[in-house]
Amino acid sequence: MPFEVPKGWVWTTLEETLELVSGQDFPPEKYNANIAGIPYIIGASNIENEQLVINRWTEFPSVYSHLNDLLVVCKGAGVGKMAINNIGTVHIARQIQAVRSYTNCTNIRYIKIVVKNNIESIVSKANGLIPGLKRGLLLSLQIPLPPLAEQQRIVTEIEKWFAIIDQIERDKADLQATIKQVKSKILDLAIHGKLVPQDPNDEPAIELLKRINPDFTLCDNGHYTQLPEGWTVVPMQMLCSLIDGDKQNGIERINLDVKYLRGKRNAKTLTSGKYIAANSLLILVDGENSGEVFRTPIDGYQGSTFKQLSINENMNTEYVLQIINLHREILRENKVGSAIPHLNKKLFKAIDVPIPPYKEQQRIVEAINKFFISLDLIMKSL
Repeated sequence: MPFEVPKGWVWTTLEETLELVSGQDFPPEKYNANIAGIPYIIGASNIENEQLVINRWTEFPSVYSHLNDLLVVCKGAGVGKMAINNIGTVHIARQIQAVRSYTNCTNIRYIKIVVKNNIESIVSKANGLIPGLKRGLLLSLQIPLPPLAEQQRIVTEIEKWFAIIDQIERDKADLQATIKQVKSKILDLAIHGKLVPQDPNDEPAIELLKRINPDFTLCDNGHYTQLPEGWTVVPMQMLCSLIDGDKQNGIERINLDVKYLRGKRNAKTLTSGKYIAANSLLILVDGENSGEVFRTPIDGYQGSTFKQLSINENMNTEYVLQIINLHREILRENKVGSAIPHLNKKLFKAIDVPIPPYKEQQRIVEAINKFFISLDLIMKSL
């Protein structure tokens, strides 16, 4: 016995108490999508969230599953997925095995709990090139069998707790989405001057911009009429640029690709490439996450999917990075390219950046960091 069971329980096997029916495949001409005949369960694609999904029918059934059979995917992708037949008579393909009770002494939902608890172990013992669930291993599964009434009580209790857990998971996903929205709202308030109070003694932003570009002249910012006094708006291209590093040969350096910069340190060492110094900024210009910015931890060669992001020294770097972060979704939605999306550099350069006085940029960054630390702690606790 694997473990001692309560009085009134017995140890048995699936083979001794249940029937195991293996399915049969049909060629395409023997099934249809026209609701002609009975449902045809072909494999894992017909099971979602432990519920049957019907999208094929057949008029030539030969291997049947009946109401309350436990259907288990036994071959290929999705092996181990299962669902209880709650729709009636269906034909099953060979990727499916139906577990069926001989008598009314077993509750199929209880059997499902036992099989589900052991399914990973059973699949791992198959040792095939194609993931599979061997019939003999499933038949030999040892089952601790309580009286029928207790089986029902166990099922009721487990389903109650699983429903609570599922609700917690849904709430967790909702809270994660809400936190993401709150972060965006904080950034939006920040760039409109509503996150921290203004100080009338701060140097106006126009003076800061004249140091960046002595020829700068204030333009009409009519669409930003709600900005505080002393602020102005300029395009991103005035504050930062996208450049490539200088080519170097003969020096061994780490290839600073996306994997490396996300913390996976098994990167290649190259002997040539575009050099970038430690603590520099790289912006991803190729791929689904275009617009993401990384800071280089060491000297290295920049990956081919990056451009260096150079931010004018008169600006608070973290403030500009938060502006970029706020616009990342727009940049992703407007990527150019077909097979591999690319950052729309023209759109990036044209981003309107509200510019507060430098000291207020510092206060905004401090406030954002304070809020984000609290929100990140909530996320970690989920």
